[in-house]
Amino acid sequence: MITEQAKDSIERIFRQAARLRLMVGAGDACDIVHGTPHDGAVDGELIVLTISSISFRLLLVLHFDNDDATRDYYLGSGEATLEERLLEICNLCCGAMNQQLVGYFPDLGMSTPYVLSGHCVSYLDQLKPDFLVSYRVTVNGAVQLGATVCVCADAPLDFVATVAEVTELAESVGELELF
Repeated sequence: MITEQAKDSIERIFRQAARLRLMVGAGDACDIVHGTPHDGAVDGELIVLTISSISFRLLLVLHFDNDDATRDYYLGSGEATLEERLLEICNLCCGAMNQQLVGYFPDLGMSTPYVLSGHCVSYLDQLKPDFLVSYRVTVNGAVQLGATVCVCADAPLDFVATVAEVTELAESVGELELF
């Protein structure tokens, strides 16, 4: 069982992480609205990351299409592929969520990101999640991403996160977090 205040905390943590890590530039606009788990997923690909603790497992599923707007925004003039760049960005987003959650659950571990076909999102219900919420993330009015947070609890989950409002892009200085 996950309390309403824990669900609200998870949503606020996701929104902050998305605004911090899914954008490339500090001046970029990020609009996050509720969506469906299938937003942007059927024809595209999914990047999946897991945050696990003794009492719950949280899956962060990011849906993306390999379209011109997404490539132009995330690749710029770099030499990486879109998949490589998005794996890095999604890892940073999930890492930001992990950093917020570790204050409440010190036993967390985080997986490395992996890519699945967009059709796999329809199987999330088979995990019998205690909490499932999806979003449509729009960056600069042009780049569309879907995001789904899926939480399966093995014990009652109740916490209230203190999440500051994000006003600017945090700069990463290459920290290494050890577990």
